[in-house]
Amino acid sequence: MELRPVIGIPCDVKQMGKWNFHAVGEKYIQAVQDSVGDVVLLPALADQTVLQRLLTLVDGVFLPGSYSNIDPQWYGEATARKGTLQDTARDHTTLPLIRQLIDKGIPLFGICRGLQEINVALGGTLYQHLQEIPGFLDHREPDNQPIEVQYNDTHIVNLHADSLLMQWLAVDQQQYAVNSLHQQGVKTLAPGLSIEATAPDGLIEAFRIDAAPLFGYAVQWHPEWLHGQKPLSIAIFKAFREACMQYKLHKQKESF
Repeated sequence: MELRPVIGIPCDVKQMGKWNFHAVGEKYIQAVQDSVGDVVLLPALADQTVLQRLLTLVDGVFLPGSYSNIDPQWYGEATARKGTLQDTARDHTTLPLIRQLIDKGIPLFGICRGLQEINVALGGTLYQHLQEIPGFLDHREPDNQPIEVQYNDTHIVNLHADSLLMQWLAVDQQQYAVNSLHQQGVKTLAPGLSIEATAPDGLIEAFRIDAAPLFGYAVQWHPEWLHGQKPLSIAIFKAFREACMQYKLHKQKESF
């Protein structure tokens, strides 16, 4: 039987009818299942005691994107304007969890909202509406178009020459086209994070967590889309898998 790492994915909480449901987008589950390992969903119960028990089962954690935005009170700003979708349960689950994952050395990978969560959890701030700030691109997807169009590549990212991503790609090319489906982004980068890639307007599109011993990485675009076809996606998911396998093997060795 193939030895595969187990990856925990925190859920969103969505109201369906009268009840709350804990859910993760299938595209995230499928990308991790295809490229990294087996998936377990972590309920957004905002109970760190439960999460600590569940973390003993996983070899990595993947923070997916979401339609919801982080409540700006977490980074000391006024509550987002009326109508902005938020997810209090996810905020109270993932934001306190991130430092613990880094301290435990558990590989951590964030996408879109996941990138923003890591930045906020470590002390950074966010732009709430990039499209309203002069000098920034409109990073939102065209919501009146089919999914395939929404996830089309819309701008390039410039990789830093000393980035881990350049090492993982093992080629000299520093510009790649990516998709863009967000309106929030990093305003102030948290201490302990290093920029890996930027958009043409200067927005941070990827960073690494300096203190993460095996893997701590986040991107603003959506590499789960066509994850087996894009060089950036293949390189990132491969590096994440290797780190999770390393963590798993070390954990097994320690248990004997």
